[in-house]
Amino acid sequence: MAVTSPGIPVDDRAAADTQPCPTDFAYARGSEAATVRRLRALARLVLGADLCPPDDAARRILADLHAGDPVAERFVDEVLRGPAGARAGRALMDRALAEGIAAVPEAPAAMRDLFAEFEEVPAWVDRDLVEEGAAIWRRWGTTLFAVAGATTLEIYTESAVALPLSLTGGYAGDKALHRFLETVRFWIDVSQPGALFEIGSAGRTTAMRVRVMHVSVRRRVATHPEWDAKRWGLPISQTYMALTLMGGSVGPALAMWALGQPTTPSEIRALLHFQRYLGHLLGVRPRWYPESVREGIQMLAVPMLARTYTAGEHGAELIESFPRAFAPRPGLRGIERLQALLDHRLMEGYSLLFTSARARRGLTMPPLRRLAYPLALIPLTFAREAARRLIPGVDRIVERHACAERERWFAARMGGREARFEAGAPLRR
Repeated sequence: MAVTSPGIPVDDRAAADTQPCPTDFAYARGSEAATVRRLRALARLVLGADLCPPDDAARRILADLHAGDPVAERFVDEVLRGPAGARAGRALMDRALAEGIAAVPEAPAAMRDLFAEFEEVPAWVDRDLVEEGAAIWRRWGTTLFAVAGATTLEIYTESAVALPLSLTGGYAGDKALHRFLETVRFWIDVSQPGALFEIGSAGRTTAMRVRVMHVSVRRRVATHPEWDAKRWGLPISQTYMALTLMGGSVGPALAMWALGQPTTPSEIRALLHFQRYLGHLLGVRPRWYPESVREGIQMLAVPMLARTYTAGEHGAELIESFPRAFAPRPGLRGIERLQALLDHRLMEGYSLLFTSARARRGLTMPPLRRLAYPLALIPLTFAREAARRLIPGVDRIVERHACAERERWFAARMGGREARFEAGAPLRR
């Protein structure tokens, strides 16, 4: 049964409930289209379940397009923008992240409220299930990076997603690789054993910094003349943040089937739980959160049926930038260049595999023959997965190898730079 979360403060929810559904989020129209109605009827007949979520769940998802993160907003206003200044506020935040809020007795009330929420492990959390989900991410290794990155491209056709990313410039043009690698570092850190429960861990620290960064980006985009709240709601809304969690659980789990690595329903439930707790640390408090494969698919169906393909040049830039970003760096020679070239071809193939013909229409994308690269790995991936499930001890070997490989992959592309999530960079236009 899906979860109805009470985590968003009442005042923010009440404000969200008074707003009409953003006009560019055309779920009502899409879910009632003739073809979709026939598919929904067939699914109910054959599978015994609708492709769309129940009406009350859909209403909560749509209302959350206007909901943000009031607890973190107050922290930014009263601490980072307070009388003592941003530098002092960040010093307090860094101490609390490293040692816990109890080590910062002088923390302002808004900061205590934020960290009380951050440090409390909710009653619904099953630690073993969280750790199981994290272990699945570790086993997926660098394939997770490719699949999670490539499957995101499909939604860049929507202005509500593409415009904030275009304005910040982080995932476009020459900056695309570095920002993606910052995200990869975050994925590595949060999936380390025990990372989400250890005060001072790199994963928890980055989660809080990303949460605060979202406040900054949300505000600057919301007041930008190009942003239209009637069309798109609130930038980085609760709905889109929750959908990002689906992009780390149900989405890649289903995609892995196409790559020779089937994921069981119980594993997907573990991934959903892992992502829900990670979302808790990031300030994601959706009013409806899936707990089963069926509910996860239903939630993913909402943005797919709501699409209006209005992102235009902003979405095109983001989609085209992703496969280009992995081109080998100048100066590489020998085996290093060969490895970089192979990785580039793989990323090009994944980008084509998980982006529809409609999303690619009119764009400059890699040639379709690049699909051969990820498809050629399917037999090897399937054989490894079968061995992992059937032969005792192979599971540990696969995980160790995947963890070592993802660190190598990250280090080779970062070139000694550090991953930093900056909140204060100006919008590029």
